[in-house]
Amino acid sequence: MSASFKDNLLDLLEGKIDFEGQRQVENIAKFALIAAAVFSFIVGVLFQSLSVTFGIFGVAAFVLLLVVLPPWPMYNRHPVTWLPAKESQPPS
Repeated sequence: MSASFKDNLLDLLEGKIDFEGQRQVENIAKFALIAAAVFSFIVGVLFQSLSVTFGIFGVAAFVLLLVVLPPWPMYNRHPVTWLPAKESQPPS
């Protein structure tokens, strides 16, 4: 395994996302869940089947989990830059 591939894989598995990425994930999840609920309800009414409704919503929720749950690099585009640590002086 090459070093760059290994480094990229470790960065992906580390799980860092920034505050803007968290906001983006929240907005994607809200929109997708509402859209999936409306779509699955309409299709379920058209087919007169509750199992179709829950099936479509379940598939949509699973796809949404694949999109928002892993810490994709697109969710860490604005990393927080911390101030350098101050050297503490012993109490006198």
